[in-house]
Amino acid sequence: MNGPQNIDELLRGWPYQGDSSNVRIVPGDDGRDLIQMRVDMGLLQMETTGRPDGTRPMGSDTFFDHLLELSVQAGSDDGPDAVGRPFVMDEGQCAQADREFVQFYHRRVCWLQLRRYLQAVQDADHTLSLMDFCKRHSPDSQWTMSHEQYRPYVLYHRTYATAMAELEANGAESAIHSLNQGLSRLRLLFDQYGAGDHFEEDELVTQLVELRERLRKEFEVGRTLQEQLNDAVEAEQYELAARLRDEIAQREQPRH
Repeated sequence: MNGPQNIDELLRGWPYQGDSSNVRIVPGDDGRDLIQMRVDMGLLQMETTGRPDGTRPMGSDTFFDHLLELSVQAGSDDGPDAVGRPFVMDEGQCAQADREFVQFYHRRVCWLQLRRYLQAVQDADHTLSLMDFCKRHSPDSQWTMSHEQYRPYVLYHRTYATAMAELEANGAESAIHSLNQGLSRLRLLFDQYGAGDHFEEDELVTQLVELRERLRKEFEVGRTLQEQLNDAVEAEQYELAARLRDEIAQREQPRH
């Protein structure tokens, strides 16, 4: 092997700071973009597309794609309402899934620090879909919960990234609507696991609510149309609810 095998010079030129300056985009040898994350004792380098480590497990774009192929070959019904589940992951497949979870976590955090919010949403969706698959085809409940315990955190990242992307593209009201949708999804998850009583005091929930109210104040946004609609339905003001639905539908029509 030619040249030095250490990264001393690189690390000296990029000292670890412990903040958002620890992530950057750099060009690869062929000019493609790469993500680098400076960590305490070195650095991580990731691809911006496909699997973060740049590999193609068994010829698939990701290990999750490979698992989907295996489940189809096994005759597994892998839809959202799957009943038959003949495919059960083995120990090696569980280990590879764990590895992919970690890789996509690191890249998702990088996208958030870089404010590349749409990419963060894409990586969060990959993780959530892989979690869904692992939950359906897990060999045991303990391994399932080793991932499910992080689902609220992934949903938090997805909600935050979606709201920030909407803020940039469509304004504060759209961002607030995205935050409300994410909070509703989190509430359903808490209820699903019997933790609904702790929803309001959860730190992740509190941070999203604080962001919503901060945007509302900073951009002088009152109750959004969707919030007004929810209020009208709850108060059984059905004529007002109908008018609000029409107004929302008109807003959502594509503009030419």
